[in-house]
Amino acid sequence: MLAAMTSIADLLSPPAQTLLDQVQDARARRTCLRIRGGGSKDHVGDITRGEVLDTRSLQGIIAHEPSELVLTAHAGTPLHEVEALLAQSGQSLAFEPPRWGGARAQPTLGGVVASGFSGPARAARGAVRDHVLGVRMINGQGQVLRFGGSVMKNVAGFDLSRLMTGSMGTLGLLLEVTVKVLPQAVASCTLRFEMAQEQALAQVNVWAGQPLPLDASAWWDGLLVVRLRGAQAAVAAALPRMGGEVVPPELADAFWQGLRDHQDEFFVRSHDSVMGGRSNATLWRLSVPATAKPLALPGETLVEWWGAQRWLCTTAPAAAVHEAAAQAGGHALAWLTTTPQGVVLPDVLQRLHRQVQLAFDPDGVFDTGRLWPRARN
Repeated sequence: MLAAMTSIADLLSPPAQTLLDQVQDARARRTCLRIRGGGSKDHVGDITRGEVLDTRSLQGIIAHEPSELVLTAHAGTPLHEVEALLAQSGQSLAFEPPRWGGARAQPTLGGVVASGFSGPARAARGAVRDHVLGVRMINGQGQVLRFGGSVMKNVAGFDLSRLMTGSMGTLGLLLEVTVKVLPQAVASCTLRFEMAQEQALAQVNVWAGQPLPLDASAWWDGLLVVRLRGAQAAVAAALPRMGGEVVPPELADAFWQGLRDHQDEFFVRSHDSVMGGRSNATLWRLSVPATAKPLALPGETLVEWWGAQRWLCTTAPAAAVHEAAAQAGGHALAWLTTTPQGVVLPDVLQRLHRQVQLAFDPDGVFDTGRLWPRARN
């Protein structure tokens, strides 16, 4: 692992060298930096601290090996460019990275990895971190480091490249990212069922434990929607076993895309409720065990990932939401709110986060406190 951390600053491109200079200058001035790409995730967490460090000068595909299912790109490369290239080879990013912000959003590959947010297929095909093979980064000490590799067999021991996934730019600045890609599905079909939330949670977890090509699920307002993907024979064989009503392909595609990008009716209504000034509502993202019972909280709920990800638009106090999530074995993040809040984690996890932060960034260059309290105040 020490060999992987050898300085390679002399190999930097001009844009990367400029960013490195900015990091070193911020460290010298004892100033905090907030990393920003396309800005599509600016609503997540508290972004009131730190000078903006823009990554969009770092663009371009470095390598794509279709036969090896591997792609490497600069962190500031727009997501749509990555996906357009993969589509030419019949491939995709299996975790379905979201594009929040509608047509104006320009998410970057580095932002996809740094945020760690996945789309509807996350429960079936893995999270972002499961597809990250390697990264090149600048830590808070102004060192250029490389972790991981370009094939799965190179990833052994404690994989620090995946530790960067979900760090929201609080551990360092990503320069390059190598990800595993997968072939696009051959066949797909969406089914819908009318059932209550508790019944839907039980049913989808039963299906998830069976040899079915279950790819995604969503429940809201008494309706469970599931997507099947895989070989044509596998999808066809699953239909009579599961029953339900087949959703026309064009409607199904629009639904899953809207769910992925938060353009679905639930998120539109939640946005209006939170930002419209008519209530004190907050849209929460809750991560809990898939088999957890429905949470006893007021408001509207949308459930994904077999039940592991739950969206709740409620006027309930923050303390009540955090308590309910903790009792269910998970945690909550205030996703859309007029008063940004962090993640409430158990004390032991808070200590671990602080230790990791201090190891990567002892001077607090990237310690913005965006998601949890700053390690240095």
